[in-house]
Amino acid sequence: MSDHVVLELIKQADKAITDEDFDALMAFYADDAVLVVQPGKIARGKTQIRQAFEAIAKHFKNALAVTQGEALAIEGAGTVLVVMETLLFAGDAQSPIKRRATYVFKKTGNDGWLCTVDNSYGTELLDAK
Repeated sequence: MSDHVVLELIKQADKAITDEDFDALMAFYADDAVLVVQPGKIARGKTQIRQAFEAIAKHFKNALAVTQGEALAIEGAGTVLVVMETLLFAGDAQSPIKRRATYVFKKTGNDGWLCTVDNSYGTELLDAK
C-alpha cells in the first residue's frame, strides 16, 4: 500500500462514515466537490454530499462500515489520484461489497488536502453507460 498522507485522510473519512459523523466527514471535502452516489447520480457541493451520505446510511439501516484494502496514490501538479479497493460491510454481512474506488484530492494552501472527486464505483461507471 502506498503511504501518501491522503490515504490516512481517507481512513479518517471512512471512520466518520461508519460513525455517521457527517460534520467531521464534510471537513474532508472541497466546497465544490462531487460524489458519485451511484452510476448516473452525482451529488455536487457539501450540502448535497452530506444529504447523500445521510441517505446512504439510512439505506443501509445505519449499519454500514467502510474500510480499505489495497491502494495507490499518484501525485502530480497539486493533485493526487487515488485508486483504492473499498470494502463496504452492511449490517451483519460476513463478506463485504468490494469496489475499486477512485478519488481525486487537491492540495490546499496550508499543505493540506481536500477531496474534489469521490467515486467509489471507479471504472465500473463505464459499464453503466
